[in-house]
Amino acid sequence: MSETRIEARREIAAPPEKVFDVLRDPRGHVTIDSSGMLQSAEGDPVNGVGDTFVVHMDREALGDMPLGKYDVTVTITEYEAGKHIEWTVAAQIDHRYGYVLEPTETGTGVTSYCDWSRTGERYLNAVTFPVVPQTALRATLGILARTVE
Repeated sequence: MSETRIEARREIAAPPEKVFDVLRDPRGHVTIDSSGMLQSAEGDPVNGVGDTFVVHMDREALGDMPLGKYDVTVTITEYEAGKHIEWTVAAQIDHRYGYVLEPTETGTGVTSYCDWSRTGERYLNAVTFPVVPQTALRATLGILARTVE
């Protein structure tokens, strides 16, 4: 990890394809979210870079900014079926979230990350990064495991 990236990893007792199906589905993001910010989602499961879907958010769950309820458009920035999915929710800020999946003897090794290395100085001074802490990444992996196992 670096000063511009956090990660969490967990072994999940399910095949990579089953895990990936949750991660490519907008409703799957809401199901596994541990931050409490993701309220609901609209759109079809994604199939590649450039695909989008909408997530209805509630920032009050974090208690860090008085943004209340708002919508974000998730844009897929990396996509390799069954192996890697990454997205940004604000192209102008360009902080990214993603999952890397690796088959293991017992299922799938899943690494969740948040990367703000591409974020411009203007936003680095206006927003505290990471937006969600590493503990939230770990908790989301726990919910993902419970969902697919």
